[in-house]
Order: sequence, then structure tokens, then C-alpha cells
Amino acid sequence: MFVNRYAALVFVSLSAAATAQTLPPPAHVVNLNTSASVEVTKDLLHITFTATREGPDAQSVQAALKQALDAALAQAKPVQKPGQIDVRTGNFSLYPRHAPKGGAITGWQGSAELVAEGRDMTGIAQLAGRIQSMSIARVGQSLSREAREKVEGEVSAQAIGRFRAQAAEMARAFGYAGYTLREVTVGTNEPPPHVPVMRMQAMAKAEDAALPVEAGQGVVSATVSGSVTLNK
Repeated sequence: MFVNRYAALVFVSLSAAATAQTLPPPAHVVNLNTSASVEVTKDLLHITFTATREGPDAQSVQAALKQALDAALAQAKPVQKPGQIDVRTGNFSLYPRHAPKGGAITGWQGSAELVAEGRDMTGIAQLAGRIQSMSIARVGQSLSREAREKVEGEVSAQAIGRFRAQAAEMARAFGYAGYTLREVTVGTNEPPPHVPVMRMQAMAKAEDAALPVEAGQGVVSATVSGSVTLNK
């Protein structure tokens, strides 16, 4: 008796699946896609300083890198202001140099990084002029989380409004009284972080000369895609 009921259940399930596959697609459905964008001023500045050293042994190279990093931190720490000027250490690497064709170790080389970032672009630019033990490797700008979230709400509302207007226009164009929303997806895109505004290797800096910087622009965009059913 159990086997028969199981067989009947399988038969019913397969029949339902077959019926679902043969059903016609939903009628009076229109797929739509809209977007909106807002230009914003990037409010974060990032400067990466680097120091490279080489020597006959790992200990001496490591000590030289630490000395350069400590000197840079001594200049940077007094001007730190949370959210305005934040300073942190970056990558620190140390590796051997070999003779040609995989020969013996002939020396050691290493590099260290220090990153200064925040909203106080003027203060960070002035700090760049005071740090003499390290060179500027990268400069970039980005949008803070607070600024991004504020703009995302505005641009999403614009894109949704355009989606609704487009749906209503489609309904009128096809002779329908209105529409019903079936499904919708809202997504936002922001300027990529650390967009480089300049790149330099071992950039020479005049002592106490502030780095010239200017806030750049970026675009935050939103897209709305989905489908509606046209109603008579």
C-alpha cells in the first residue's frame, strides 16, 4: 500500500511539472530599465609614502626601514585628527637578492609604506611636505561612506521615479489604464576608491612644501530594472 501511494505521488508531481512547463508566459508584461546619476566631489584624500633600502644583510635593511618609518611617524602623529587626518602603516617587505642563475644571496632589499588619509586635504598636503624620510608613491581621492550614503538615497529616488514614469508611459502608449509592479531590482554604483590623481616614484619634495592637491569629481549612479504587468 505504501509503494502505491508513493508511486501516485511521484506521478502527480511529474504531471504538475509537465503542466507548468507547458503554461504560456505571463501576458501584458513589459521589461524596463532606467538609471540616474549625480556628480559629487570626492571628500577623502589618500597619500601613500614609501621608503626602499638595501644592504648586505636582512637586519641592517630592516633597521634602516624602521628608522625611516619611525621618523615619518614622528612627523605624522602630532597632527592626527580622527576622520580628518588618519595615519597608518602600510606594506612592509623584505627579500633577498640572488646572483644570476639562482646563485647565492648577494644582499637584501626591502620597502615600507606609510598611509595618510582623511577629509582634511590641506592638512594632509602640508604633512606630505614635512615628511622627508619617505617619498610619495601614490596620491588618490575617494568618497567617504557618509557622503556616498547621502547621495545614494538621492540618486536611487531619481532612478525609481524614472522607472515609474516610464511604466506609466508604456501603459498609456499600449492603451492600458495602468500597471502593476511585478519585480524590481535597485542597484547603485559609486566612484572606485583610491582613484589615482597622480603617480610618482621617489618624488622629490622641497622641505615643508605642501603637496598641491585639488578635490576631484566622481559620479554616483543608480539603476532600476524590473518588469510590470499592464492593466486594462
